[in-house]
Amino acid sequence: MAQIALSAPGSNAVTSGPPHRAILRLALPTVAAMLTQSIVNEVDIVFFAHLPCPESSNAHAALLPSLIVLWLFGGSLSAISVGTQAFTARRFAENRPGDAGAVLANALFFSIVAGVVFSAIGYLTMPYILSVIIKVPDARQAALDYLGWRLLGVTSMAATFALKAFFDGIGKTHIHLVSALAMNGLNIVLCLLLIFGNASLGIPKYGIAGAGMAGFISTYVGLAIMLAYALLPAYRRRYRPFATSKLSAPLVWSILRLSIPSAVATVAIMTGFALFYAIASKLDQVAPAGVVSPLCPGGRAEPVYGAATTVIVGILKLTFTACLAFGTSTATLVAQSLGEKDGDKAARFGWTSVRLGLAIFGVVGLLEAIFARQILAFASSSELVQAAALRPLQVMGICTPLVAVGMILTQALFGAGNTLFVMVVELILHFTCLVPLAWLLGITLGFGLMGIWGAGVAYVVLLAATMVWKFRSGDWKKIRLDAHKPLDGPALGEGGGGGGGGASAQGL
Repeated sequence: MAQIALSAPGSNAVTSGPPHRAILRLALPTVAAMLTQSIVNEVDIVFFAHLPCPESSNAHAALLPSLIVLWLFGGSLSAISVGTQAFTARRFAENRPGDAGAVLANALFFSIVAGVVFSAIGYLTMPYILSVIIKVPDARQAALDYLGWRLLGVTSMAATFALKAFFDGIGKTHIHLVSALAMNGLNIVLCLLLIFGNASLGIPKYGIAGAGMAGFISTYVGLAIMLAYALLPAYRRRYRPFATSKLSAPLVWSILRLSIPSAVATVAIMTGFALFYAIASKLDQVAPAGVVSPLCPGGRAEPVYGAATTVIVGILKLTFTACLAFGTSTATLVAQSLGEKDGDKAARFGWTSVRLGLAIFGVVGLLEAIFARQILAFASSSELVQAAALRPLQVMGICTPLVAVGMILTQALFGAGNTLFVMVVELILHFTCLVPLAWLLGITLGFGLMGIWGAGVAYVVLLAATMVWKFRSGDWKKIRLDAHKPLDGPALGEGGGGGGGGASAQGL
């Protein structure tokens, strides 16, 4: 595991050695942690498949829009991790642990305060947003039941991401893995108890609301574990991340200057996918599957295309999460290399990570395409949903290597501080490509769900091509993140005093 001590100026155990080894050393724990964390939602998909019909399909149809709303608020706030990781990694590489600790102190404080505000806004706007996204009344009610609990976890989500960004920035990527394993183990147990109930324990069946309760509780347990690590003497004494004297409005603003474009990009992505899902849900109105499964009593047709889209995204999200994990590890190495004033080294890490991503996720995507039928049978009990999702899942599986390229280089640019460019690209691609093309192909031209996901393919190709072009240009190497009032002295001393300073993000 990467060590946090620096033996001499210019000597950094995190970025030392062959690039592929450094990437894998950081990425493998991150992949495991993020996949484990992603299982919070994937477990919901599997458990919902065992609910009676139509409750099962309604729950599936409600899950993706619910997660979109959750990430619209919690995910946009969690973008604080982008600035936190970029600043922490550079300060660590510059051998200034006090400054690195100040980054966490300010990011954590902001996350907790803003988390309360964002949660309140989420509760006020949730009914309206869901009414726009979900056209099936029963599925919309299921989403309200689920989000009623999950929105309570916005604060824990943002604070956990801030802590994760700090530990990732100093090369301790395994810490989030420990938290994620404990959190998700608890989530599985709670889902079993709360979704289906347990008569012997006196627990009633809550259905999809029970999944919301389980997710809410488990995220706070994960946060508690991350805080416990930060309180260990090895980190508390060296970085002093909980010193109130380190709270600094200029430093918060410096972090936010890097993070806000990422937050805007997150809002764009979530809004784009909300509209993408709304188009699939519209398909259930204008071109319904037309039959009622014999397993689905009561005479109500299933929201097949909405449920199929949720299942496809849920399956692909496991792969996308692993791609993102490679990307965040690459972001650490890029940021630390720039902190060492070695832009060429940063570029080598980026391209090496891309090659690893193409090899690894090329195989993963091929397996998804080959075994799509078996995967769908596990994720959904509805034959109609399985049939609708089959071809789109196979096509997206083939596109997985391009997804890896786009996501890895996006995160590498985040690590370099080039967040504004990524924001603009995501805004353009979602609102001039993904959404209008999905409507054109799926609804106007009548290609159905396959046409809607064809727009997703176009988005992936354009994102990968744009990020390759930008990273190859190399102008991101000139971006500086300057602290005007360093907390550390010129030597290894912990330094004292307040103030963080502003960020100079040149070349954005």
